[in-house]
Amino acid sequence: MKVGILTGGGDCPGLNPVIRGVVRKLIQEGHEVVGLKEGWRGIVEKKTEALDLRSVSGILHRGGTILRSSRTNVYSIENGEQIVINNMKELGLDALVAIGGEDTLGVAAKLYKAGVNVVGVPKTIDNDLNATDYTFGFDTAVNIAMEAIDRLHTTAESHNRVIVCEVMGRHAGWIALHAGMAGGADVILIPEKPYDINEVAETLKKRHARGKDFSIVVAAEGASPKAGSEVLQGQELDSFGHVKLGGIGETLAKQIEEKTGFETRHTVLGHIQRGGSPTAFDRVLGTRLGVLAADMVLEGNFGNMAALKGTEVVPVSLADATGELKLVGDDLYKVAATFFG
Repeated sequence: MKVGILTGGGDCPGLNPVIRGVVRKLIQEGHEVVGLKEGWRGIVEKKTEALDLRSVSGILHRGGTILRSSRTNVYSIENGEQIVINNMKELGLDALVAIGGEDTLGVAAKLYKAGVNVVGVPKTIDNDLNATDYTFGFDTAVNIAMEAIDRLHTTAESHNRVIVCEVMGRHAGWIALHAGMAGGADVILIPEKPYDINEVAETLKKRHARGKDFSIVVAAEGASPKAGSEVLQGQELDSFGHVKLGGIGETLAKQIEEKTGFETRHTVLGHIQRGGSPTAFDRVLGTRLGVLAADMVLEGNFGNMAALKGTEVVPVSLADATGELKLVGDDLYKVAATFFG
């Protein structure tokens, strides 16, 4: 067979281990692999490169993706679906391996319904894809955010300040929750739990009243107040219709200082969270998911995504994986809230 592979959406640590796993397994079985460059744009515009064992040598530790990426949405392009089908025929591709998050794999699920032989691999630092316990890239992002929070503790304590740390997380607060818990944050704000700024201020006042002269607030970029999401209004949308987020940390810092009188600063980790080398966990998980994706192609097990269930990697339906987001539940948030203030 001749198999195409692409990486779509935001980059994250672990993409190259997946590519390496897919390519090595398929080549060992005597098949040909073609890289589709810049996500779905690669198949739409026929931007390709041949992948062999030399291509994937030495990439295990590298962050980003050797295939590059984009947020191209096949279904926002006129006749996009048919273009993909036609180009697969022209390129002689028998199957596709799509590596990405909810948007990239959402396109893959639709293409499968249209008759395209495609399998998926779950990539997102947000860890919000359904039907898998963890996505690769999440562990690295959490560790990067945790280390940043550790460092913020020292400067916050030195200057008797409140510091707001804004992390990624559009709809799901997994990074904020895990990094905040691991870093000992005093307040964690996530998209699943709209906040009351007055309650946040009171929590910090009580903490300071018992002799703690500094505090750390961790906020997911998608966190919003109970009264509404006014900080998001009027912002630009991407090709998938998502608001381009950013700025909640600065807004919170101003409000906290106004309501408490405590000197408050903010920092935005942004793309730092998904840059650099993957952790050992993400290198191993990415490798296992890549090999399973190759196995699914070899077995003709299309329309499925490689997933982590417990300690095993197994195929799950693309439809199940992308049908709804996996959000932070009440029980886990209550555990974190035990340590607020």
